Amino acid sequence: MISIFGSLSLSLGLGMAAICISLLSLFLKNNEYRFFIAGSRAAIVISVLSILATFLLLNELLVSNFDVSYVAHYTSLETPLLFKVTALWAGQSGSLLFWLFILSVYTLIVIFQYRNSFTNLLPWVIFVMVIVQAFFLILVIFVENPFAPTIADFQVTNGNGLNPLLQNLTMAIHPPMLYLGYVGFTVPFAFAIAALITKDTGSVWIRSIRRWTLIAWLFQSAGVILGGWWAYHELGWGGYWAWDPVENASFMPWLTGTAFLHSIIIQEKKGMLRTWNMILILTTFILCIFGTFLTRSGIMSSVHSFAVSDLGPVFLGFIVLILIFCITLILIRLPVLKSNKNIESFTSRESGFLFNNMVFGLICFSVFWGTIFPVLSEAVKGEKITVGAPFFNQVNIPLGLLLLFLTGVGPLLVWRRTSKKALIRNFSAPILSGIIVFIICFSLGIRNTTIISFPLIGFVTAAIIIEFQRGVKSRITRFNESFINALITLISKNRSRYGGYIVHLGIVFMFIGFSGNAFDSETEFAIKRGEIKEFDGYNFELVSITPEERPNHIAWIANLNIWDLNRQLITTVFPEKRIYFHRHPNPDKRQPHSELDIYSTFNKDIYTIFSGVDMEKEIAYLKVMINPLVWWVWFGGYVLIFGTLIALWNPKEKG
Repeated sequence: MISIFGSLSLSLGLGMAAICISLLSLFLKNNEYRFFIAGSRAAIVISVLSILATFLLLNELLVSNFDVSYVAHYTSLETPLLFKVTALWAGQSGSLLFWLFILSVYTLIVIFQYRNSFTNLLPWVIFVMVIVQAFFLILVIFVENPFAPTIADFQVTNGNGLNPLLQNLTMAIHPPMLYLGYVGFTVPFAFAIAALITKDTGSVWIRSIRRWTLIAWLFQSAGVILGGWWAYHELGWGGYWAWDPVENASFMPWLTGTAFLHSIIIQEKKGMLRTWNMILILTTFILCIFGTFLTRSGIMSSVHSFAVSDLGPVFLGFIVLILIFCITLILIRLPVLKSNKNIESFTSRESGFLFNNMVFGLICFSVFWGTIFPVLSEAVKGEKITVGAPFFNQVNIPLGLLLLFLTGVGPLLVWRRTSKKALIRNFSAPILSGIIVFIICFSLGIRNTTIISFPLIGFVTAAIIIEFQRGVKSRITRFNESFINALITLISKNRSRYGGYIVHLGIVFMFIGFSGNAFDSETEFAIKRGEIKEFDGYNFELVSITPEERPNHIAWIANLNIWDLNRQLITTVFPEKRIYFHRHPNPDKRQPHSELDIYSTFNKDIYTIFSGVDMEKEIAYLKVMINPLVWWVWFGGYVLIFGTLIALWNPKEKG
């Protein structure tokens, strides 16, 4: 019965969407305010019905109603409660409904937040957001209905259960973060379309969406980082980024969104790059839809994609329509997007931002091309030519290092033109820091790409420290404050600026972690109970192998002591070999899974994978990796998020 109410809610939502679009069209044509009020209320009803449908599906998952096909496919009686909740976005139809749910929440917030302001833009904003809602309503009603009944001529007593790779705490957080980012970019997209249609392309729409863009970017950043964390801790290959199509799908809108956040600063301060900013934010939203298409269409295989369906053509058609509409609208509005101001000097902060944007654009294009090339090659030649990590690394590592360099250059430049004297004064200390780091690396025998990355890290870090030092010194001189009080006050009164610098510092820390990949090492060995194996300056001793029966799987737990060469115990790790659905009568349905264990320090990770077991001989088959500096990737992510929260804390700048 509940599933019927769920389907009914979605159908009513689509009907209300048609009514809402009609009412807002009447308002935009006749400018009668009553039509806008009625249309806004209809938009609220659409969102409420979509949210209701989502909670109804969640209820079906929690009570294990296997009469619903989605529930039967993605949960079982043995599935823990938490993972019954996460099953909401584990499959095709559920994830689309979750997309709609988040969009509906955003729509409600926009309506209530701006109901008394931006009267010229708001009707078009609601209009655009409702159209996107209508598209996803069509998908979950006619293409992938999450409430569809289970097709069986017998009573289904248990479901298939959740994919073991998804039975991880991170998967309770990572997908929602990404979706909050993906969907969040709908709001600035809607404001951009509204600005273009109304010809109000000045500073109003920028001010209205900057905070929204930053929120979406924050969630997108957190989602990407958590995705890397999940891959590193769950997939068992020892890395956190493999240029997988789904990874790329989340990365591309992050790149264009980051470029947009930088370039709108120029528009706000100098009134320049209006056309470019429009292109960036429209492209970001299109890439979000494209990312959802890649993730959920089944057009590409991915370790991160757990759904395959026939909705690819529908999604692709929607993307093409949006693209054509956006291009046409920008071309029509080019006269009102033009700026009378130009960049005056190569050595200006404006040019630094522009070069920064160009690099972001080049990285995004390379990722996009590498991602879609297999599909294009198959369509043209009938042969899928795979583009692997070597291509992406070869192209993007140099671009990433250039971007890192520009991260340090930007704060050292001034608006309009930086004098020769100022260039020497501002760049001396950062360049000296980079040279010192280079000498240290060279003396240690480092000859790979890190001979470039580490000096750049030193350069950028010095540039950021100098910016903080100047501000703190100024406050100490003017107000006679202590160093700590001056630092806190400086950040609190200029949260956008210094929050951005903290974000940059987080990126620097992440680059330290990225650089550590050049020093990775690994080995595989079979080890008996009580035996010791040596690798890379460590001794590994297998103490025991313990079997353990659990509700939805059986596990063999390896008790592994790790010693240094002086026989000092460093730690004990407990990697596991699991068999999910081990009671299933069909052996093909039983799913093996390795639950790894990691000993992490700030300078290296000891990464242990329990790949196989022979209980009769008490032999464990292990894979061990030594991964230097990975801790800095996650630490940098924390710093990045912290800096973004500071920038978001108060939109009103003081002093």
